[in-house]
Amino acid sequence: MKLKTRIIISFFIIVLEPLLFTVLAFCFFSHYQFRAIEKQYGIENPTYETLANTAEMIARLTNKAAENIEETANTDPERFTDIQYLDSLNKELSESNSYLVVREDGRVTYYGCEDYPSALIEKLDDSYQGDNAGISDRMYLGDKVQSLVKQINFSTDEIEQGNVYIVSNALETLPQVQQLGETMIITVILILAITALWLTWWIYRGVITPLDKLRMATQKIKAGDLNFSIATEGVSEIADLCQDFEDMRQRLKENAEEKVAFDKENKELISNISHDLKTPITAIKGYVEGIMDGVANTPEKQDKYIKTIYTKANDMDRLINELTFYSKMDTNRIPYTFNKISVTDFFDDCAEDLSVELEAKGVAFSYSNYVEPEVMVIADAEQIKRVVNNIVSNSLKYMAPGRTKRINLRVKDVGDFVQVELEDNGKGIAARDLPNIFDRFYRTDASRNSSQGGSGIGLSIVKKIMEDHGGKVWATSKENIGTVMYFVLRKYQEVPVNE
Repeated sequence: MKLKTRIIISFFIIVLEPLLFTVLAFCFFSHYQFRAIEKQYGIENPTYETLANTAEMIARLTNKAAENIEETANTDPERFTDIQYLDSLNKELSESNSYLVVREDGRVTYYGCEDYPSALIEKLDDSYQGDNAGISDRMYLGDKVQSLVKQINFSTDEIEQGNVYIVSNALETLPQVQQLGETMIITVILILAITALWLTWWIYRGVITPLDKLRMATQKIKAGDLNFSIATEGVSEIADLCQDFEDMRQRLKENAEEKVAFDKENKELISNISHDLKTPITAIKGYVEGIMDGVANTPEKQDKYIKTIYTKANDMDRLINELTFYSKMDTNRIPYTFNKISVTDFFDDCAEDLSVELEAKGVAFSYSNYVEPEVMVIADAEQIKRVVNNIVSNSLKYMAPGRTKRINLRVKDVGDFVQVELEDNGKGIAARDLPNIFDRFYRTDASRNSSQGGSGIGLSIVKKIMEDHGGKVWATSKENIGTVMYFVLRKYQEVPVNE
């Protein structure tokens, strides 16, 4: 859910939910009070108008008492001079927030309220209707008190004009109405509090909680800890931010792991290069010292020493070139020069150079070319030759001792590609190691302890060059039998132009 949608929903909840629940609560509590009023006061079918019109309700509450007083006025008016009787009537009226006032011939002889308003009595109609004892209702609107007055007339042998007044405070609120008001105030406060708490929790869970997790995640990243994950949660915008943050964390972790691996590779490379350089340098120093000390005291020995020094210097040069190429490969700055070259001419020359080099090292070499003379490829001749030399060098390092060393070079036509095979009869490669031999710095267990050393990047350079040529390289091997390295180059084909 989007943050904008959540805000809109929150607005309507703030406005509508309290209103709806307040109406429902009012309906429930008011009907409860209706039943209480009906039971306590005998008012049949009270309505909301009954609750709102206090004067009408009070008038209805005193109707029965007025009827009893009227009956007494008609049958036994002498009782209005009995204080005990009047006190009992007044006590009954007090339950309805009313009190009794009796006037005889214009003089008040009984009043049931100590602080009754004298102005009320003074302004009452003094007209006397003789023997008519009917009930009349009057409303007195005073400055401080609003009263509802019921008047019943009576007369006796001694009293010519007698009046009994039932005075009720028109503004007095019934206990049930007051209780309803108090209950609704408490209910509204509770509804508003619950709504606010729920909205706070809803917004906190959707916005504040994920933001707090993001803050904690930034502190972990600041401390260098990237081994955690951030769950996508919250509103849509926050969830997208969490996902972007998680992607950033994963990328930072990958970069950190790559940096660790890169540093490890560099240390391993330095170690390997140091080992490879130390061996020829030690040999060169030994042979130079031999010449200086006169050990090479014949022209034949001197010639042998000089050739050995030359060979070791070439090994160092090859190693330095390999390291230089590795640095360019890592930054994608390999200087390729692609040209259209003849497969037959190129590999014939390459085979001739290999034959001379391998013969000097006592390695048998054979060359077979099954490609038509007109077959061409687009390639960098220098880099393809580097591929061949790296594969051959790798084969020479791990030749099995005690057997005649042999390397075979075969060039085949395989449809749209030219396939080159370099086969040796070395130690072979274990099946578990074969998929990894083109990885940078990867060595098999046997080669780690080899005295031949090696930088460990020769075959990774081969893989990089072939990928940049749009080809590929792979190998098959059998332990103690030998290894075959394959690489392919796409043929050059003329595209006909329609005229």
